Amino acid sequence: MRLDRALSNSGYGTRNDVRTLIKKRKVTVNGQIVTDPSMHIGQTDLIEIEGSDTKLKDRLYFIFDKPDEVLTAMEDKRYKNIGDFIPPEIKNLKLSPVGRLDYHTTGLLIITNDGELSHRITSPKYEIPKVYTVTYEGKTLTQDEIREAEEGVTLTDMDTPVKLRPCKMEVVSEDTVNITLYEGKTHEVRRLISHFGRQVVTLRRIKIADITLPEDSIPGTFYEMSEEQIVAIRKVTGLI
Repeated sequence: MRLDRALSNSGYGTRNDVRTLIKKRKVTVNGQIVTDPSMHIGQTDLIEIEGSDTKLKDRLYFIFDKPDEVLTAMEDKRYKNIGDFIPPEIKNLKLSPVGRLDYHTTGLLIITNDGELSHRITSPKYEIPKVYTVTYEGKTLTQDEIREAEEGVTLTDMDTPVKLRPCKMEVVSEDTVNITLYEGKTHEVRRLISHFGRQVVTLRRIKIADITLPEDSIPGTFYEMSEEQIVAIRKVTGLI
C-alpha cells in the first residue's frame, strides 16, 4: 500500500496532511527519512512520525454517543447528522454507522469501515443483544406485561401483524426499564411500549453486545474503540 494512503487510513490525517508531513521529512520507514508519499510499504515495515511509532490499521472502529435530533446518516443537506460530529481528519475513510437510531433516540452507535462486522451486528441471524434504557408515561409496567414481552408479543399496529422475538425487560424504576433486543424491527421499542398502552418519553441505547457507553458519556462524544473492545465485538460476532 502507498505510504500516504496507509497513514491516512490509520487516522494520521487527511492525505494532504500526511503528504505535508512526508515532504517536511518528518516520516521515516525502517529508520530512513522518506520524502516520496507514493512509496509502497509492507506490514513488516517500521514507520515513525517525528520519532514516534505508528500503528497502521486497515479497519477502524469508533463509538459515537448520538444526541437527540440527529440523523443516523453521514451527510444530509437539511438536518444535523452524525457526519457533522466526525473529526475531519478521518471523514474520508469510508466510515459508516452500524445500523441506525431514530431521530429522537440517543446513545450508542458503532461507526466503522468493517463491512462484515456491520452486517453481523445488524443481522437478526446473529442475535447480537442491544440494550435500551426507556422512560415512559403511564402506569408502571406490571409483571404480567413484562412476562408477555419476554415471551414475544405480536404487534398489530400496522397492516400486517408482526411477531417480536422474546426480549429481556429489567425494571429500573417505576417509569424506567432496560430492554434487551435481539433483532431490529422498525421502531421496535416504541411500538412495544405502545402495545402496553404507554408512551416513550426518552429512549437511549446504552449497550451493544459487550460494548457499553460510559455512564458519564455526553451525547455528541466520539470515542476510538480500545483494542479490548475491538476484540470483544469481533469475537461475539464470530469474526475471531
